[in-house]
Amino acid sequence: MKKIILSALALVAFTFANAQDTEQTATGKWLIEANTGFGAAHTANTGFRYYAISDDGGSGYNLGLEGGYFVMDNLALKVGLGYGSNKQNSDADSFSTFSYKIGAKYYVTGKIPLQVDYSGLSVKDADDNPSFLGLQAGYAIFLGDVVSIEPGVRYNLTLDDEIAQSVFQLNIGFAVHL
Repeated sequence: MKKIILSALALVAFTFANAQDTEQTATGKWLIEANTGFGAAHTANTGFRYYAISDDGGSGYNLGLEGGYFVMDNLALKVGLGYGSNKQNSDADSFSTFSYKIGAKYYVTGKIPLQVDYSGLSVKDADDNPSFLGLQAGYAIFLGDVVSIEPGVRYNLTLDDEIAQSVFQLNIGFAVHL
């Protein structure tokens, strides 16, 4: 009897959890994301990051946010902006960056976010600036009705082989669903 009651409670909890998740990614909802990225520093970054440069003791940071609107259940169209600075010990090697991103994010079964996007990096005083095709997948852990944590993997495929390399990244996203 105890197993039947526990099984019934588990089924109710599972159903309730899935109903909440679908509601968070329903048509007309907004999505605001702050991401962290672990991997190469020289990509278009619309997340948060701080890194040390071991060659000369310099450091760099990036600040950014992404936002989106669910145009249909589980599908959000997104944009993102980021600003970064790289401070080397030599001022000649220091630079600032502006990053941008536009793309789409789809939540498979309301829990597995898949994203494809175009992103670019504008480096101050640079003649050429790289751009990337981003492919991203993860898992959404919903904490209540509004917040989710989304660990994932990302591959930035360079569209400019002469000035940038393709980069694999690990990230953790923090999202607010309004």
